[in-house]
Amino acid sequence: MLLYMSQSQEATPPPLHSVSVAGVVVREDGRLLAIRRADNGTWELPGGILELDETPEAGVAREVLEETGIHVEVDELTGVYKNTTRGIVALVFRCKPSGGTERTSSESTAVSWLTPDEVAERMAEVFAIRLLDALDGNGPHVRSHDGRRLIPAG
Repeated sequence: MLLYMSQSQEATPPPLHSVSVAGVVVREDGRLLAIRRADNGTWELPGGILELDETPEAGVAREVLEETGIHVEVDELTGVYKNTTRGIVALVFRCKPSGGTERTSSESTAVSWLTPDEVAERMAEVFAIRLLDALDGNGPHVRSHDGRRLIPAG
């Protein structure tokens, strides 16, 4: 009976979500790695869609390297963020740079090491909060947003 009920013709299909990863790369002087995206010109963390066959840690290291030229050591998960409009769940990790040289890519028109104040000035709140959450040491944080503003918990 339970099997029949779980396969009801009237049931709506489960929602589809995309999983992305992003790196909060913190240099010894406290500056944070950011990119200006090539597709829309906004400043964000380096990151992207997690490949089916890779771990989140491997994915964030790959994405940071692809977009910035910087190799990283992944430290810890600092937040889980859901864009409720687009169905994207982002896993954000604090990282340390371990080599490489800054360079742009087909996905970035600028790569820069920003201060926390510059992050707050250049990034939309829904992206800046990810960097600031990673610095506070109280994570992992769990937050949702609609693409423009944070949605209060609860």
